[in-house]
Amino acid sequence: GMDVGIVNAHEMLALSEVEPDIKLAAEKLVFNQTEDATDIMLELTKREKARLEALKNGGGPVEAKKISWRDLPVIKRLEHALVNGISQYAEIDAEEARQESEKALHIIEGPLMDGMNIVGDLFGAGKMFLPQVIKSARVMKKAVAYLIPFMEKEKLEKMIAEGKDPNDFDQNDDSNFAGKVLMATVKGDVHDIGKNIVAVVLGCNNYKVYDIGVMCSCEKILEKALEYNVDVIGLSGLITPSLDEMVVVAKEMSKRGFKQPLLIGGATTSKMHTAVKVSPNYFTVEHPVIHVLDASRSVTVVSSLLGDNKTEYTTDIMEEYVEMREDYY
Repeated sequence: GMDVGIVNAHEMLALSEVEPDIKLAAEKLVFNQTEDATDIMLELTKREKARLEALKNGGGPVEAKKISWRDLPVIKRLEHALVNGISQYAEIDAEEARQESEKALHIIEGPLMDGMNIVGDLFGAGKMFLPQVIKSARVMKKAVAYLIPFMEKEKLEKMIAEGKDPNDFDQNDDSNFAGKVLMATVKGDVHDIGKNIVAVVLGCNNYKVYDIGVMCSCEKILEKALEYNVDVIGLSGLITPSLDEMVVVAKEMSKRGFKQPLLIGGATTSKMHTAVKVSPNYFTVEHPVIHVLDASRSVTVVSSLLGDNKTEYTTDIMEEYVEMREDYY
């Protein structure tokens, strides 16, 4: 249950003035009495927001005309479901979108990422809170899980079309991959949906991904990076303390003489934080620190880092980050 809450005393109602259903929902939430307490409160929050909007616009609690979001095109339905945390239709809509798309991966890189970007923007602006973000992540996870078998099938079909025998494909032969990437959610953070999506997208683009899970200590991350001899290290996190942990990892990588590029991602991360707080501890042209806005950008970033134009690419980012730090300070 809740340990402490911050309230504005001026806005407080007497307990007798609180509507019975809101009072009951609040008690269930504060005392952690039921598993659906958060969902009930979020629904009541929507109702209260609609009531206040009606009062502001017309002065009375007029029932708004409801247009079902299920009547929208499938792309918009997926975005709506993500933003509002509605998982009920995730698989149905993912299948409909797949039927209309050339590849299953395009659904993840398109409407699903668009929806999660909206969630990220709302979260960053303080218009969406962690319980709502987690509900959105569950929708994303359900849709992605449905699409994965289709992506695996498409990958096999591509190999066959290229004249390769899938049965002869050796997962342990690094030459079969475009590069190796280690992914980890940093210590103190259990959120992994963004990291998992990056792993799926990179895997579909022939990168070998070592996902070592959540709550990963700096020691574990660096130990596994050496063990797997990866080309790139990616750090993920959702909560604010993760930002400090990413700085710790960057400092330790510099101290130990690591040479791999470091990628930073997650809902609370930003290009500004990466430029100001993380990159000064590790960034060089050889091993840059780069903020990756979302999973759909990961392939472009990794391919640029492992390609022939790496120096030019990282130099441009270094100059941008230096300018951002100068503006910040």
